[in-house]
Amino acid sequence: QVQLVESGGGSVQAGGSLKLSCAASEYNCKMGWYRRAPGKEREFVASIPSDGTTVYADSVKGRFTISQDNAKNTLYLQMDSLKTEDTAVYYCAAGKRNKILRTCNFSYWGRGTQVTVSS
Repeated sequence: QVQLVESGGGSVQAGGSLKLSCAASEYNCKMGWYRRAPGKEREFVASIPSDGTTVYADSVKGRFTISQDNAKNTLYLQMDSLKTEDTAVYYCAAGKRNKILRTCNFSYWGRGTQVTVSS
């Protein structure tokens, strides 16, 4: 069981920046960030697999940067040019490898950290 603990959330004005961190008990095949805004479904934000490539949702592309420090087992999400629509609870996620199917799907989740962007 992978343990994930997010930190770094808070309140910021539109146009500002925040950096989220996720301390992981171990690194898996891929790590990522999701978010859930009030009254909405959880949505994908960004991911980074073990090869270091990155994937972003269109809504955050060019504004958010996902990165990881393997030595510290820590995942980051640098969020710049924040908008009010970025307000959400942000969740760290870790993948679980299925060696038979050769897949890696997000299976472990942190408790989330609140990000509030005001106008």
